[in-house]
Amino acid sequence: MKKFASVEDLRAAAHQRVPKMFYDYVDSGSWTETTYRANASDLRDIRLRQRVAVDVSRRSTASTMLGLPVTMPVAASPTGLTGMTWPNGEILVQKACEKFGIPFTLSTVSIASIEDVARSATKPFWFQLYVIKDRSFTDKLMQRAEAAGVDTLVLTLDLQMVGQRHKDIHNGLSSPPKPTLRNLMNVASKPAWCLEMLKVRKMNFGNLEGHVHEINGKQSLAEWTDAQFDPSLNWDDVRRIRDRWKGKLILKGLNDPEDAVKGHQTGADAIVISNHGGRQLDGAPSTIAALPAIVRALAGRTELLIDSGFASGQDVFKALALGANGVMMGRAMLYGLGAAGERGVTRALEIVHKELLTTMGLCGVKAIAEIDEDKLFADDRG
Repeated sequence: MKKFASVEDLRAAAHQRVPKMFYDYVDSGSWTETTYRANASDLRDIRLRQRVAVDVSRRSTASTMLGLPVTMPVAASPTGLTGMTWPNGEILVQKACEKFGIPFTLSTVSIASIEDVARSATKPFWFQLYVIKDRSFTDKLMQRAEAAGVDTLVLTLDLQMVGQRHKDIHNGLSSPPKPTLRNLMNVASKPAWCLEMLKVRKMNFGNLEGHVHEINGKQSLAEWTDAQFDPSLNWDDVRRIRDRWKGKLILKGLNDPEDAVKGHQTGADAIVISNHGGRQLDGAPSTIAALPAIVRALAGRTELLIDSGFASGQDVFKALALGANGVMMGRAMLYGLGAAGERGVTRALEIVHKELLTTMGLCGVKAIAEIDEDKLFADDRG
């Protein structure tokens, strides 16, 4: 396999291999992409304190996330249409994460179904749930997840409606791709992707196909899904799901201290600070900028995870220093997947792990528990 030294190397390779509409779906934000860019740029602006003459010969990234031992405090974020980046993509990412020792989260709008992933998994994984207008279908998804051995539900709250994503609109994003001349020309320019996809021919939403009966011949699963996101979603719905779900519950998509406190009060086991990777409300702050105020508001009362814009071990270190208990990554996994399938995902995890270990050593840190605000320059602390 080609030598990939960074997640950026994997991104460039994925860009060459994956058709434009699916690459752009991964590597883009909403409206002007201001928040999408801020997620990464605000992380870059945080400065680290380099320390010397500290014995860091024995360092460990081992930690826990929701009581689960992990190789490093990183989990795979739920990402839609993963199976369009590489065939059986969700299954490949799950396998790579399980072998590496970190949690994997399956999206509601995945190509592989809950049952598909469960058949390949040997340990419980996390499932991300969207609340849609058809509440009975939402309940059935939870039942299917429980039956498949899912032990942690990640309830996403920031997609009551789809943000205006210009690249997806221009590309006419759909799964499978609509047979327009533009799409056919682009797909034809990616022969390796075409050959792999022909082996499986699975291009629809696995968690919906065969389970949604209201679709007519003129409406695709994607169109049905977009119409089903529910702007009436409220905290009563969250409490109802908390009462029904027997396992651990994570609330994802919170970016405000008041919402974080309300989320904790529902009985959630953890909260994920997220702006959906900059794909929802453009103009919202980056998650790393939002983190310190939420840490203060929660005061250690619940486990706090963060995602959106994290692409390196240094990014993980900075989030931990500012008070997060762990980081969720989506695009980094997809870049690895698009570059080289399961091996690419494993390589992405290896890169992030090595970068985290190296950063710990250069900052005089031996264990995850030692990472705190003192490892940042004073002006960059929360």
